[in-house]
Amino acid sequence: MTDAPATVYLVGSGPGDPELLTVKANRLLSDADVVLHDKLPGPEILEAIPEHKREDVGKRADGEWTPQEYTNRRLVELAEEGKTVVRLKGGDPFVFGRGGEEMEHLAANEIPFEVVPGITSATAAPGVAGVPLTHRDHVSSVSFVTGHEDPSKDESAVDWEALADTGGTLVVLMGVGKLPLYTQALRDAGMAPETPVALVERATWPEMTVATGTLDSIVEVRDEVGIEPPAITVIGDVAATREEVVDFLLNRSDDTQSGAADR
Repeated sequence: MTDAPATVYLVGSGPGDPELLTVKANRLLSDADVVLHDKLPGPEILEAIPEHKREDVGKRADGEWTPQEYTNRRLVELAEEGKTVVRLKGGDPFVFGRGGEEMEHLAANEIPFEVVPGITSATAAPGVAGVPLTHRDHVSSVSFVTGHEDPSKDESAVDWEALADTGGTLVVLMGVGKLPLYTQALRDAGMAPETPVALVERATWPEMTVATGTLDSIVEVRDEVGIEPPAITVIGDVAATREEVVDFLLNRSDDTQSGAADR
């Protein structure tokens, strides 16, 4: 153990394309002694990190997961051993990434840390799919929510009824599994069944897939196309603007990504 702990860097890796890593994130990954990563950094990003540096502390919706308490404890242990640690997260550390919890734990244990923001998938995924989150002709506000929660539970942290009334774009992260529940909740709250919806799976990854439909049809579309996590749901009029640009989007080399996944 050294006299003073090393620094922990809470780093966002962006949506997955290694070219969307920030310059600082890329440098820190090269300099780090240990990289504790979740499941969401793109495969090319993880493969570029030497195997002896990598520790997988990720979580998956299917039940495979590392307890957050273990990750918190491991960050402190490694820093106290004098090892420079990168805690690598998909997207941005503070957008549904538990970066806040880890920052608080490090501070409580007097471990120096630094936050390195990343491009969040909440904005990157719609953008690369050709869906603007705001548009002068359609909408001037956007809301970001988690899709993990069951909208029918008594004390939901997400007020779906209020969101249905905003008139703005709604972006749901981690919402593939509960798509039937919150789309129904929005319809029950008065959102029009024909409201456009887009699903973007693995944005910027080689296997990126986009599917479109309406609030009334998107669950069926999800099942037909086979959309799986990680994916972003975009609900609102802007989702329909993709139809005007999809044929001109770059880097769409196969039929699935050029629009065959649209319904």
